[in-house]
Amino acid sequence: MTPLGQFTLLTIKSIVPQGAMLDTEQFGEVLLPNKFINQDLSPGDAIEALLYRDGSDRICATTEVPLVQAGQFASLKVKQVNKLGAFLDWGMPKDILVPPKLQLRKMEQGKSYLVYVYLDEHTQKLVATSKIEKFIDIWPADYTAGQTVDIIIGGKTDLGFKAIINHKHWGLIYRNEVFKPLRVGQQLTAYIKQVREDDRIDLSLSRAGKHKVKDFESEFIDYLTQNNGFSHINDKSSPADISQTFGVSKKTFKATVGHLLKKGKIELTQTGIQLK
Repeated sequence: MTPLGQFTLLTIKSIVPQGAMLDTEQFGEVLLPNKFINQDLSPGDAIEALLYRDGSDRICATTEVPLVQAGQFASLKVKQVNKLGAFLDWGMPKDILVPPKLQLRKMEQGKSYLVYVYLDEHTQKLVATSKIEKFIDIWPADYTAGQTVDIIIGGKTDLGFKAIINHKHWGLIYRNEVFKPLRVGQQLTAYIKQVREDDRIDLSLSRAGKHKVKDFESEFIDYLTQNNGFSHINDKSSPADISQTFGVSKKTFKATVGHLLKKGKIELTQTGIQLK
């Protein structure tokens, strides 16, 4: 079965003047217009495409990447609200609907909300909901410490920020380990810190130990390069100034500066740090 709203590898049935006819099994042949094709194709070839319903309820194909696919979470902006519900911009010609019963709170035009997108079994149409909790996987997660994951910030808690890991599980970033502003719906790369005995997952926005310094090293060199080779922020600056400018702790900043000094890439001046 070919899912709607997800990229799928589809076989080309034939080539026509308007584009390529894709074999979609239950939907028959669907046209992929020429404007979405940037390679030479022949019957029998396969191509990654996404199927969706347009304003006339016809099945269409595209290779354009939307803001979210079915089975994923994302922060989407409300373009219109009427009696049918809220219509969200998901980067496709036809906006996606959040019916009133699927809204955690009444949605307002112009605002963005964290939602989950899925195929409604009754209507066979893509819909979104801001009642996301029931779509979070409750089964124990199989992650390892240090593993790189994709996260979406889901909200603020007393301990820090909760985040959705790989569109599946809840994780937590502790407040004292956050050194840059975070907002609901923000997509980031993070690292598994640990999976606790109660199966809850701790996250970190930076890799541990020497990896953390190595990651920030290139970022700091880029900063110096873009600012005429100079930074007035140095190892004597306050943790708040370092955090606000670079989004890292003072400990990581000082370790990085020390490492770059040893490698001869920077030098300390009376007013800051100079790139050699």
